[in-house]
Amino acid sequence: MSELPVQPTGTVHWVGTGLSTGRTGLDLLGQGAEVVLWGRTRERAAARLDALAPQAPVQVRGLDRDDLPGTLRPGDVLVSMLPAAHHCGLLRTAIDAGAHFACTSYTTPEIEELAREAAGRGLVVLTEAGLDPGIDHLMTHLLVARAREAVGDHADRVSLTSYCGGIPAEPNEFRYQFSWAPLGVLTALASPARYVRDGQVREVERPWEDTEELALDSEVFEVYPNRDSVGFIDQYGFPEGWRTDTFVRGTLRPQGWRAAWKSVFDTVAAGDRDRLAALADELAERHPTTAADRDRVVLTVGLDVEGDGRHWSGRYRLDVTGDDTDTAMARCVSTTAAAGIQRVLAAALPPGLHRAAAATDEASRWLDQLADTGLTCTFQSTSPPAPDPAKAS
Repeated sequence: MSELPVQPTGTVHWVGTGLSTGRTGLDLLGQGAEVVLWGRTRERAAARLDALAPQAPVQVRGLDRDDLPGTLRPGDVLVSMLPAAHHCGLLRTAIDAGAHFACTSYTTPEIEELAREAAGRGLVVLTEAGLDPGIDHLMTHLLVARAREAVGDHADRVSLTSYCGGIPAEPNEFRYQFSWAPLGVLTALASPARYVRDGQVREVERPWEDTEELALDSEVFEVYPNRDSVGFIDQYGFPEGWRTDTFVRGTLRPQGWRAAWKSVFDTVAAGDRDRLAALADELAERHPTTAADRDRVVLTVGLDVEGDGRHWSGRYRLDVTGDDTDTAMARCVSTTAAAGIQRVLAAALPPGLHRAAAATDEASRWLDQLADTGLTCTFQSTSPPAPDPAKAS
């Protein structure tokens, strides 16, 4: 039997000082919480804080000499902004201390198992609460709700495409700008993709080989599938009566990316980990991101549904360019995480595992809060035709 929910204390321990930690997110949290930024060292945390210059007061700690487990109190929130490999260890630390937990990465089976233990102790575990995964989930849940209202729970053809990319605001020769570790980018390329096309599940070992063009307004991008899209059909609550024709979650890049990366693909395809690591170091040196560079985030999620003589389609889009305050990537990831953490602090989420927000009212609330910080999503849709009066009984 589950214990009563552990009441939040109002203290947030934000672990990680990388490129996804942004000023906007820290400021949003600092409006009503006590925020502690943990770096590998205090000096590293202080340097990142100085660079971000948030308006909210933020304390700094270092994992090298400060005792994180001993500092946590029951009801605190522990946020992991470290690479995914560290999430389970930090979640274990949070559970042992009676603290809630949040991260922006995908939910693994190990995280799910620990989340069940956390639920039994009255603790909230929030995952997939960043950009992608995160904002894309909010958009998709709202699209599904709108489509069901317009067309119903029976449809002959359903198509969902969700693409996201962190790209240069001004495309360079390489057609990319690293907003996270280069080795992580290359390793992700080496992971097979699984998705639905023409009503059939397809698997591709080299995702870039399925690159196609996507036109958005007056721009053309290149998109390709990544990871395993198929499992998200259930997560997004598609009705059993919907026949899924297309379901792809993938990555967006500037036009010309595939041609510019040909030599990179050759190394990825060879499968030599040492060569891949060496290439990652080389790319980081050849294509550094400087303070003068501006990045851009483009996220687009579209749903098209046909059934019973009705047709509805809708699309959300987020397009953000970095500025002197934050990079686009840091703003999108950290602000979304902060909005989710605020829901934990408000005791609005019951104990257990949560991925962004599935309920339409909660997803709408979350997007509205992001819009208040300047992350405005645009929405376009077509309405189903009105019933033919001649066919009315």
